[in-house]
Amino acid sequence: MQAWKTRFNVLDADLLLWGQLLLGALAVVAGALLLHAILRPIALRLTRFSPLLTAVVKRCDNPARWALPLIGLLIAAQGVPDTVAGIGGVQHLLGVLTILALAAVGAGAITGVAQGVALMHPADVEDNLAARRIQTQTKVLARVAKGAVMLTALAFVLMTFPRAKQVGASLLASAGIAGLVFGLAARTVFGNLLAGLQIAMAQPIRLDDVLIIEGEWGRVEEITSTYVVLKVWDERRLVIPLQWFIEHPFQNWTRTSASILGTVMLWVDFTLPVQDLREKAMAMCKASTHWDGRVCGVQVVETTERTMQIRVLVSAKDSGKAFDLRCELREGLIAWLQKTYPQSLPRVRALVEDVPAPAAPVIKPSLPPSPAP
Repeated sequence: MQAWKTRFNVLDADLLLWGQLLLGALAVVAGALLLHAILRPIALRLTRFSPLLTAVVKRCDNPARWALPLIGLLIAAQGVPDTVAGIGGVQHLLGVLTILALAAVGAGAITGVAQGVALMHPADVEDNLAARRIQTQTKVLARVAKGAVMLTALAFVLMTFPRAKQVGASLLASAGIAGLVFGLAARTVFGNLLAGLQIAMAQPIRLDDVLIIEGEWGRVEEITSTYVVLKVWDERRLVIPLQWFIEHPFQNWTRTSASILGTVMLWVDFTLPVQDLREKAMAMCKASTHWDGRVCGVQVVETTERTMQIRVLVSAKDSGKAFDLRCELREGLIAWLQKTYPQSLPRVRALVEDVPAPAAPVIKPSLPPSPAP
């Protein structure tokens, strides 16, 4: 009976102590939330002159609302005696949650930096080459940095468990047998990550670049840490691994400038006056809003036994306007040929002569064979 009474007394004492600890934890959480509520408007006011810092503060707002109370609880839990039943598990849980919250704050800060850089270099202007280059580098590097932060947080979380401490250390240091096996298993992922770093630094492609990949024309819509999304002209999406761009050749029509040349090919008869066609093409280019005023040339580039091939070479500010200009010239020049020089359209010539029919052959009757002697 005395033993049960002693146990009840100990249980009552533990419950009382945990109640006090719970009240203290609530006070710490309330204080941390109050501190967050005070610091948030101050930080926004101090950073209002910088779009980059403002974006960082806004992105870190929600993760910091969780991180501050967890940090306060972790610090307070360190002062609780180890003799309190269950305090070790609580301290371990708070440590894991604090690591994850700090990782979320770091990821939010990285995202804020990327958004701030994008705001400082908008790509919705006419000459957006530099802006697209900076945005591409920022987005790719931000994704790689966030992946590194999450990987580091996972390693630290694993190191808090005694049995998984070696795995966490191997993951953090990228060494050991476990790290080697993981690296071999995920070599494709790591290859794409390294390719992403190469693309971010060398920049063979950028956001909104016009690419020709395996006969498909499209614009770069998105660049992730592992693949590129190409928006094809007919609204399809072509998803390409980053490593493909390192290992295969492709066409980039906007590598240094969006300006491009386009051609219109015509097959006409030899009787067409090329100078008149040249003057008509120049007049149509000057009247078109798609022409940029750089190039408008007409040349005879090929002849056959029946026709000659004429190339009209024109220039435009980008590939979309070049396509529209080519269609406009092709339609206009065909209509002009039909109206002005219909006789100069491709034709097949033939020489018809009135030749008398040959006389019928004379058939001689055959003689009977002579009788045998």
